[in-house]
Amino acid sequence: MYRIPLPLPTDGLRAVNVYAIETRSGLVLVDGGWAIQESQKQLEAALRTIDYKVTDITRFLVTHVHRDHYTQASVIGRQVGAHVSLGVGEKPTLDLIRGGWTAPDPQAAQLSRAGASTLAEQWAALTELEQPDRTHWGYPDAWLNGDRTLDVGDRALVAVSTPGHTQGHYVFADLASNLLFAGDHVLPAITPSIGFEAAPGPNPLGDFLNSLAKVRALPDLILLPAHGAVTVSSHARVDELAAHHDHRLQLCLEAVDAGAVTAHAVANELPWTRHRRRLADLDTFNATLATLETFAHLELLVAREQVIHEEVEGVLHYQKMSTNP
Repeated sequence: MYRIPLPLPTDGLRAVNVYAIETRSGLVLVDGGWAIQESQKQLEAALRTIDYKVTDITRFLVTHVHRDHYTQASVIGRQVGAHVSLGVGEKPTLDLIRGGWTAPDPQAAQLSRAGASTLAEQWAALTELEQPDRTHWGYPDAWLNGDRTLDVGDRALVAVSTPGHTQGHYVFADLASNLLFAGDHVLPAITPSIGFEAAPGPNPLGDFLNSLAKVRALPDLILLPAHGAVTVSSHARVDELAAHHDHRLQLCLEAVDAGAVTAHAVANELPWTRHRRRLADLDTFNATLATLETFAHLELLVAREQVIHEEVEGVLHYQKMSTNP
């Protein structure tokens, strides 16, 4: 098994890790990278160092639909006839991307509901200049649905449905080899974005925390993440992520209690990144991620009956649940 870092052109992250598994019939890749020329050239060069070619790829197991994981798998899959699998929860997002959508952009609409109208306009202007190439977003050959065991050469990979980062996210556990191909569900140094997709579920943070619990219930595995270094303990990192979100939920609750009414107002009260930056200091992309993540935290607090929300002229307003009898 080989780890192949591939370049990312505009994201804050430098690389996405693609994992190549040898079988008697060729290579199976977990994730595919971003469909850009530099990435395919680097993939081809990396495969040459282990005496393989792109045409030796027979199968892609894609953890989720984000472009740095899916689009190159979709393109190369068509080029060489490799079989592509993707979680069925990604179909609504793929339907929107392939069919196009009318204004407003889905993320812009969410930002408006979060009380971030100016940011919504900035996001819409940004994405107008960067429309997706729909030829990079073909449907997979197979949809993964539920938890199941996949035969990958001599390995048995347990495909575990882990919605939250996206609705169709999967991780793949090789229990015999003590390995977890974790995609973006469990990352060693950063926290995955929550619900950043064209068609998010109603409670993505709740889904994510439930998915963390599923992975925690597996044996403690070596973490093979999509971004960052290989890490020895999946359990340790899952525990850190769960504690992080518990802390962020408490901060959101305190901000609402102090008078922040919308998700955008709450996000303005929270520190962001390890450098504890303010929301106003973030660029449009990262401010969007921050606001939508705050929205997800608040909606989980609603589901837990710790806050209530009310829609006022298209914007969700929050207040702390009364403790009076």
